Amino acid sequence: MIFTAFLRAIDDLFERRALSVLLKGVGLALALLIAIFVVVAQVIGWLVPDQFTLPFIGTIDWIDSVLSWGAVVLMILLSPFLMAPVASAFIGLFIEEVADAVEERHYPGLPALADKPLAQSMEEALRFFGVVIAANLAALMLMLVPLFWPFAPLIFGGVNGYLLGREYFQMVAARRRNPEAVAAMFARHKGTIIAAGVLMALPLSIPGVNLLVPVLGAATFTHLYHALSARG
Repeated sequence: MIFTAFLRAIDDLFERRALSVLLKGVGLALALLIAIFVVVAQVIGWLVPDQFTLPFIGTIDWIDSVLSWGAVVLMILLSPFLMAPVASAFIGLFIEEVADAVEERHYPGLPALADKPLAQSMEEALRFFGVVIAANLAALMLMLVPLFWPFAPLIFGGVNGYLLGREYFQMVAARRRNPEAVAAMFARHKGTIIAAGVLMALPLSIPGVNLLVPVLGAATFTHLYHALSARG
């Protein structure tokens, strides 16, 4: 069931509407990521003086440049942790478009849905962004402890797998069910949903590829929702 939903979602990436969402989400995510790099470099430039004098050494006027470039390098190294939450935040605004495109193509005849208010979409996107950022920061801090280094992939995959499974399923299912029904359905199929989330989490550590995960996740969980609904 999970792999069937995933393979269908990959095929859906080439559908015109889903491809449009993908391009918008990736473009906005990259723009924000670049903005973060620039802001970090600027803040370091403001905090570190242009030059200062050390005894026996003389005037040093290059330290701010070194620190700024070092910060950019650090941000690039951390990009696997940053790209996925950033992309997810933006894709949260477009999840309706992805799910609508999938349902129109594969599940014709479903009752029409009312347009979701932009404020609600932004609230969901910000909530998802906050949850993913907090969880990944916690996982990153844990992985800085040498004792946990051998388990780093498991920690990263487990944390993001659970979050992706829960959040994407809830966002997709909430389009057609009330909150109580969504919670009950999640409880019945928790193992399958989390396993699908782990599958989504696997490419998160690959820069560039992880930007595809939000659209793939929305499409995969739309298919998975309908498959689970058919099972009851």
